[in-house]
Amino acid sequence: MTTISWAENQIEITARRHSENGAPAPARVLVADDEMKADTAYRHCCEGTALLWRGDYHNARQLLAALERRLDRKTPAPVADPAGLFRQQRGIRSHRARVLGRVLVVLEQDYTLELRRAPDVRQACQEAYGPSTGATVVALTELLGVLGARQWRERGVPISSLDARIHPHYGVFSPVRGEYIDLVAKAPLPQRIRTAFDLGTGTGVLAAVLARRGVERIVATDASPRALVCARATVEDLALSDRIQVVGPALYPPGRADLIVCNPPWLPARPTSDLERGVYDPDSAMLRDFLTDLPAHLEPGGEGWLIISDLAELLELRTRADLLALIEAAGLRVADRLDTMPRHRRATATEDPLHAARSAEVTSLWRLTAR
Repeated sequence: MTTISWAENQIEITARRHSENGAPAPARVLVADDEMKADTAYRHCCEGTALLWRGDYHNARQLLAALERRLDRKTPAPVADPAGLFRQQRGIRSHRARVLGRVLVVLEQDYTLELRRAPDVRQACQEAYGPSTGATVVALTELLGVLGARQWRERGVPISSLDARIHPHYGVFSPVRGEYIDLVAKAPLPQRIRTAFDLGTGTGVLAAVLARRGVERIVATDASPRALVCARATVEDLALSDRIQVVGPALYPPGRADLIVCNPPWLPARPTSDLERGVYDPDSAMLRDFLTDLPAHLEPGGEGWLIISDLAELLELRTRADLLALIEAAGLRVADRLDTMPRHRRATATEDPLHAARSAEVTSLWRLTAR
């Protein structure tokens, strides 16, 4: 636990500080309210000073929007190569998150947000953070993410192949990209299949799809405690507890299976939060571990399904030859590959600097067998 201190009404106050992305504690904290001008706030935040907001909640949100506009005024230098452009955009997003993350609010011991016109954030914070251990300071941007996740969890994400909704928890990657789920729903199953592993299950959506396709026993794993709780809730909501067991935190459970499915993070880069672990896989570590250990966990005649897009290849972060070399080094062969094009909004967002790669992206299900 880290703490943060500030002076208020000539009194030194110290409180617990929480940061999902592990941002360093600010060296200086100023109390701010509705009287602070956006230009002044922007200067402070860019210099590393945090602003502890004591004004109106809606004015705080307007201040964040004003800071965003000032950040958007900077035009990045042209970058020719895709990998350089990717790194530049990550750097821009990281700087943006640092600056905006310096607007702070205090959550009281019961997670009450005592700002004028503030919503009731207690349930959302309880679900995201667990039982309160005292007053806590968080970035307003993080709190807005917690509130947004609560809405996703309440509404759910419709999954056509399940004819049901999945309710992702805070910090668990949401299955909003339906194309990879459809691949698992339509790929031909091995001729003899009774057991399956779903590695890195997240919300548990792929395990649920396999169960609905008739697989008798499925073991779903994840390294994230939040994902394990979410996946267990999904299994219970869909009345699949008799078929799906959720365990962790190891990647592979003990034993062998007729089918082993893995949808690892698609980009080899360092994540900065739990949610980003669903997107970024440092040095392709999870991909490597899945492939390396796959033969030892497959039943004779079994298959491993690797679900991954070629976005890393289009961004020149990994080559197709690299992927094929990993497959071969693991003692595996490619039995088949099913491809699909993206249907998500970012594939058509021409304003995205990475649009050229995203619009050409192909998501594939690689059917792998032991040699």
